[in-house]
Amino acid sequence: MEASFNELLLESIDEALSSLGEKPKKATYIYLETKFNIKKQEIPNRINVFSEGLKRLLGLGAKYLEIMSMQNLYAKLRGNEYVASEHIFSKVSLNDYVRLMRHNFEEKKQFEVEIRVLASEQEELQRCR
Repeated sequence: MEASFNELLLESIDEALSSLGEKPKKATYIYLETKFNIKKQEIPNRINVFSEGLKRLLGLGAKYLEIMSMQNLYAKLRGNEYVASEHIFSKVSLNDYVRLMRHNFEEKKQFEVEIRVLASEQEELQRCR
């Protein structure tokens, strides 16, 4: 079974937070839940609240973790092909980036469905001939 966009996003964020160490990662999730009422599983649908909480907790260090999260997500969605430099990711907000990548992910899924339908129709035509 293929992972959903939200699963990939959450994995990407979790991997970025892991760079802090296991205990600081857990403390970050606890902070976000107690101060911003956002549970780990809700982060993909409340990315702006997550980002704000991270900024309040880590100040300028939050941008570094957001960039890591974006790079991780890019690698997951693009199959580890070339990942753009940190400089490019630093120009965009996590919220905007996630919105764009979610849109691209959903469009790709729709395209794959349409291709399967066309392939099935082509097979059916071949059988009828």
